[in-house]
Amino acid sequence: MKLVFELLVVLHLLGWAIVLGGTLTNLRTPRIAPGVLHGVLTALVTGIAMVGLASSGVVDESFDNAKIAVKLFVAFVATGLVLFGVNRPERVTRGLVGAIAGLVVINVSVAVLWS
Repeated sequence: MKLVFELLVVLHLLGWAIVLGGTLTNLRTPRIAPGVLHGVLTALVTGIAMVGLASSGVVDESFDNAKIAVKLFVAFVATGLVLFGVNRPERVTRGLVGAIAGLVVINVSVAVLWS
């Protein structure tokens, strides 16, 4: 199960990397790249799966519940913004794309710096 957990971590990080890369490359001409939706959903689902595995006691990982709550909230907001941008491409602005990129940076920063 440890291997499954570690593969989920890799997929989680790749999902956030796709979202960050897709948004940063589209800041000049604001739009939501097709891969950004897939990346944010991958990051969200794998994050929930990792917490589920750790909470069940199958792997020897422990999480701070407050940290996970903050990360989940940020991930939900980022997912909502991406879904808004995908469903209404005419309303996508630099601010929206920048906000998504900023939320990714916040989420990764919380994961790394919160101890």
